[in-house]
Amino acid sequence: MVATGTLSLLLPSPREPCPCYCRCHGNPVPAIAVATGTLSLLLPSPQETPISRVGSAGVVRLGKYELTLIVVFHIELYFCLTNPEEARLNNWKMASKGKLYIFPTVNLPWSDSLVLEVFGTDESAILHVLTTRSSTQRMKINLQYKTLFGRDLVEDLKSELGGKFEKLIVGLMKTPLQYDVFQLHNALKGAGTDEKCLIEILASRTNQELRAIIKAYKEEYGKDLEESIVSDTSGHFQRILVILLQANRDESTVYDDASVKKDAQELFQAGELKCGTDESTFLTIIGTKSFAHLRQVFSEYMKISGYQIEESVSSETSGNLRTALLAVVKCIRSVPEYFATTLHNAMRGAGTDDDTLIRVMISRSEVDLLDIREKFYANYGKTLSSMIKNDTSGDYRNALLSMCGGEDK
Repeated sequence: MVATGTLSLLLPSPREPCPCYCRCHGNPVPAIAVATGTLSLLLPSPQETPISRVGSAGVVRLGKYELTLIVVFHIELYFCLTNPEEARLNNWKMASKGKLYIFPTVNLPWSDSLVLEVFGTDESAILHVLTTRSSTQRMKINLQYKTLFGRDLVEDLKSELGGKFEKLIVGLMKTPLQYDVFQLHNALKGAGTDEKCLIEILASRTNQELRAIIKAYKEEYGKDLEESIVSDTSGHFQRILVILLQANRDESTVYDDASVKKDAQELFQAGELKCGTDESTFLTIIGTKSFAHLRQVFSEYMKISGYQIEESVSSETSGNLRTALLAVVKCIRSVPEYFATTLHNAMRGAGTDDDTLIRVMISRSEVDLLDIREKFYANYGKTLSSMIKNDTSGDYRNALLSMCGGEDK
């Protein structure tokens, strides 16, 4: 297609009105181009930009236009201009090699569904669509896909994909709540227990999020989450998880100095000043008091003991209890910083903890990933995306990088 002037909107078909025509008429919009042959655009003139994407999918940007080009089948060219009379007077010229069909993608899950149907085996098309949409948009795509084609999109993705890339993409097709519930169930099922997953989710979620998780877990699996955790864990580690599961942490943003000093002194006496450790005091204070209060407690603790609270937790506890308490303390200080550390630990050294990498990237992608990226660069002197590039490969890497979104320098 070669055009001069301003392209406004190309309708889905000659007989179908544009679903968003009343909102976007007269304004350039992003579009998907489904074409056979070679497409060239001249917008507005005189420089021609050739695009050859036959047999594949990809994004092409032309000034204020963003086109995703995919080859589908021969259909008739149909277009609508901002002002047909203006177009006639200004001698708009359009030509194509093969047939061209362009339709708007603004809030149209059916267009994404078509891309996924046509390029079901093209991983680059799959990752481009699903890693650049919000969870809400992906849920709409999932519904529209079944409506259009009578098949379950997730099952189709499972049949076409494999390995870590499949795990990432299929995970993206769950809502954030569904994904947390699924991860907790996986962490508890079978012979072993994934303590790392339990700690990560329970330590970092809000009261409201935890209550929703507890309810959804019961509805999905017919089991009580607390009972499942109790049957798979023991000792003080079990107790801190149960305390967190009550979703009853004080959420006040105010504190008083007397209570701060009292709790700091109790922690000091329960650990550094005691022969042995009074774990119950650590669990009760760190597991139930407000974040605002505990941040002041940690500062006061440093003044009276000469130790950071993390140092005392590390020296006074061990095993999964130590890991859980340190995770809670880190989340109290900064949730994004906790996840920056978690991601760095997942990729440092010889191997990669892909389960953790996938879980964090999915669960934080619409929450605080930009903040995590900033903390990652500030703490480690390298960007999150650069570390992903070095530790992963193929479509799996490309999908993670698309989710990550950019560099932080």
